[in-house]
Amino acid sequence: MARQKKKSAAPNTNRMNGGEVIAQALAGYGVCTVACLSGTAHTHLLFAFENQNIDIVSGRHETATVAVADGYARVAGRLGVALIKADQGLPNAMSGIITANQACSPVVILVSMLPDPKREAADEWTNDWLDMVKPYAKWVRSVPSADRLEEFVHAAARHALTGRPGVAVLGIPQHFEGQAVDAVKSYAPVAPESPAPNLDSIDRAADLLAKAKRPMILAGSGAALSGAGAALRKFSKSFNIPTLANALGRGLVPEDMTLGFSWPLAQVAAKEADVVLVVGMRLTERIGYGLAPRFSGKAKFIQIDVEAEEIGRNRVVDAPICGDARLSVEAIHKALKKRKAARKGKPTWVNKALKARLARIEELGKNSDRPVHPYRIGRDLMALMPADAIYVGDGADVQNWMHAVLRIRSERGFMDHYPLGSMGIGTPLAIGAAAAARDIARENGGEARPVVLVTGDGAFGFYAAEFNAAALAGLKIVCVISNDGAWGTEKHGQLNAVGKSINCELGQWDYHVIGQMFGGYGEKVESPDNVKPALTRAFAADTFSVINVLTDPMAGLVRKQDPRVQTVAFEDLVSSLKTHHTPDVA
Repeated sequence: MARQKKKSAAPNTNRMNGGEVIAQALAGYGVCTVACLSGTAHTHLLFAFENQNIDIVSGRHETATVAVADGYARVAGRLGVALIKADQGLPNAMSGIITANQACSPVVILVSMLPDPKREAADEWTNDWLDMVKPYAKWVRSVPSADRLEEFVHAAARHALTGRPGVAVLGIPQHFEGQAVDAVKSYAPVAPESPAPNLDSIDRAADLLAKAKRPMILAGSGAALSGAGAALRKFSKSFNIPTLANALGRGLVPEDMTLGFSWPLAQVAAKEADVVLVVGMRLTERIGYGLAPRFSGKAKFIQIDVEAEEIGRNRVVDAPICGDARLSVEAIHKALKKRKAARKGKPTWVNKALKARLARIEELGKNSDRPVHPYRIGRDLMALMPADAIYVGDGADVQNWMHAVLRIRSERGFMDHYPLGSMGIGTPLAIGAAAAARDIARENGGEARPVVLVTGDGAFGFYAAEFNAAALAGLKIVCVISNDGAWGTEKHGQLNAVGKSINCELGQWDYHVIGQMFGGYGEKVESPDNVKPALTRAFAADTFSVINVLTDPMAGLVRKQDPRVQTVAFEDLVSSLKTHHTPDVA
């Protein structure tokens, strides 16, 4: 059930302080949880949030604070809010800001700044603390006066939420939050209408798809952000078109290995497609830039994006569609029905292209003796993880291993550090996801979706102290560490290249004790047969869990040498080799 707001103890007056203005404005966007590191710089605002019955997740590092808001936004589909301080805090927050902005997460960051009189001509710092963040956020402004706080908060929210979502940074001189201003009028945020696609563009796309023999859909975060899940499922099923999804797009079409696939696993089939429909996905390095050899040089491309400048980046697009992803998919569906372009039979060509890869994956990591192979973690997790679970991936080697066996079956059920790749940020993302799941459950009267974080021992070390935030907020997360005692990707890259490694060893330490230290459940696993029982106990626990699985320190070398198990591929890029080449077996 929705929570009842507390009655303010303030007298009936037409005046309120700046913090109350901000909190009231953000509450209008459905904000139920914010992230904040400490409170000195935002004292009045934090008390105003408390009076609005808005929960506060208290973090230990500014990047993690922003990442909590990022994870919250990705799962809840609404505004994420983070509070930090300018001088010491903003430099720490940069990785979180870049990660959230590149992931197209609608996040507003409220930055508390010292008053203008504190600036000096010969100070060692810039006169504007926000200069450092301007190249990396979607929108950055400072509030010029306390009586304009409401206006600027709404502007920040609007920029974060509309078009291609992103990070809006609002600098607030800290004395504004305690300053009395005139009471504001009630405000009901009005979302702009989603941009409809041009019908001529829809017809061109429908013509290409109607003639295609092996069409393929690529679904990215933009598809999820537009709410295109139901439209994609209907479209894929009606015309038997396989959907390969990446990032937040995973799970929009359940990964059943018939119509729904993950891009990391099934990308090897992409070169078989003759028409590719790109829905809200940027053609970046991870997608091979949409070029050969990842795709056929003869393939026709249809690209849907809400941002016109994104269409045709790196490759020619035959049918560009600038518009909302959901509306565009629905329009193409309608146009194809008129053309009676239904296909009989499932698209078995994707599975045929995957045959060698799946056979190699299937034969690895099934031993019952030590050490534990990372695939064992993934397989046992898939046997236990509920269909509506939210999976958060982190690390490098383990993330690659997990892509091979992970199957996402629900919307907004997957996130990782893509596209920036900032190690360790999965921990605060998972905390934000758990907070969002709890808020949604409160509103709907159901159970919160479970949150699972799978990370490496190197990545876990970055923000391990954020489990203090999980403990303080009472959030449940199942954290599984693949502990190979090293920076695995670097170690095995060195071994593969020069036959030895340096500065990569970490030691297989007792990381589960960190979970216990903060009042959660912690367990160390050394035997493959104990992985599933430990995971079962973690899912049953009434608090967060840290399961420390000692995995094979040498497993990662195979991933460097065998393209069949490489799920994040770079070897076929111009930046890696002077000529394009990908082994057919991959």
